[in-house]
Amino acid sequence: MQEWARELGFSQIGVAGVDLSAAEPGLSAWLAQGFHGDMHYMAAHGLKRARPAELVPGTVSVITARMDYLPGTTVREGWQAFELGRLARPQEGIVSVYARGRDYHKVLRARLQKLSDRIAQAIGPFGHRVFTDSAPVLEAELASRSGQGWRGKHTLVLNREAGSMFFLGEIYVDMALPASEPVTAHCGSCSACIAVCPTQAIIAPHRLDARRCISYLTIEHAGPIPVELRPLLGNRIYGCDDCQLICPWNKFAQASRLPDFDERKGLAGQQLAHLFAWDEATFLRMTEGGPIRRIGHERWLRNVAVALGNALRTTGDAGVRAALQSRVQDASMLVREHVAWALAQEFE
Repeated sequence: MQEWARELGFSQIGVAGVDLSAAEPGLSAWLAQGFHGDMHYMAAHGLKRARPAELVPGTVSVITARMDYLPGTTVREGWQAFELGRLARPQEGIVSVYARGRDYHKVLRARLQKLSDRIAQAIGPFGHRVFTDSAPVLEAELASRSGQGWRGKHTLVLNREAGSMFFLGEIYVDMALPASEPVTAHCGSCSACIAVCPTQAIIAPHRLDARRCISYLTIEHAGPIPVELRPLLGNRIYGCDDCQLICPWNKFAQASRLPDFDERKGLAGQQLAHLFAWDEATFLRMTEGGPIRRIGHERWLRNVAVALGNALRTTGDAGVRAALQSRVQDASMLVREHVAWALAQEFE
């Protein structure tokens, strides 16, 4: 199975059992504290995330898969420092590395299904269902239990040979498979991810308040971004990689063997003023087949407006001001409100 998986672009395959009851108290406490924010589907699904056999009746094992996603052009000596260096260029918009290529949901789902088909060819038909960040699945828990890595203090899965720059997917199956051995944790006393978080969203080791996370605020959150957090977003307009970029283990991050995750032109290293000028048709064209499209044009403009406001505060640049003024009368109330805030930053 490992060989078939590698042929399909996966980096590693593991197997976990379906008894995740030990994870239920932590999940319940996280939800009770409201750390999931506007992601109401998490509360709606409740403990089903920790009960694979309830999500897909008949499930007795879970095949887990990970797929490296760094573009080949990104992986080079000092790539983490290069990416962090974008923060020092306030007029450049930063899109999270994973989102610069094709939508990973589509890539992984199709290849997990192909892997399932290969297994069926070898053993005969079997009950299964594939997932990749697309259902109430406790992905990181299943991955760590199946030997894909350990849970870092930023809550992501870390692997000694690949860091954390990979996607996870699962195949729920109705046949009993021998579980993979989990690996030991290797974070030690390091807390770099906690210290670097711009909004202090990692409130304790292995505990994340999504409501403060820049990835949540720029992607999952639909309404106005809390005013007190806007200056902390800097020039990050879709997602945030800081906790991964600072992690020592990511010097071992691997390049993807698939062209799907290569950087698309127009998304990395672009000036905020240029991105703010996109009309909806341009936004849809530039994000076709990619993960950014899911937030829609309005939220895209909201995010870029905040970044422009932060750039205006630090540079006072006339071009930044002009870009913002071009949307003072935007049709969207959400965009207008963030533009007004951004323009006011010149006098802060």
